[in-house]
Amino acid sequence: MKAGIHPAYEATTITCACGNAIKTRSTRKDIHVEICSACHPYFTGTQKLIDTEGRVERFRKKYKKK
Repeated sequence: MKAGIHPAYEATTITCACGNAIKTRSTRKDIHVEICSACHPYFTGTQKLIDTEGRVERFRKKYKKK
């Protein structure tokens, strides 16, 4: 690698709006995000599956084990 053309790779902290802080390494100094894996509905299990047209039931019926 050529010297002097790459950005510095240093320790940084990713801070979420919920207050969660993650220590990692990056080329950016401090990173602020709105949502993280600790508060995202998909990862916490609070996400609800909304089936307005029966798509899930049609899928289950179509691929049901016989």
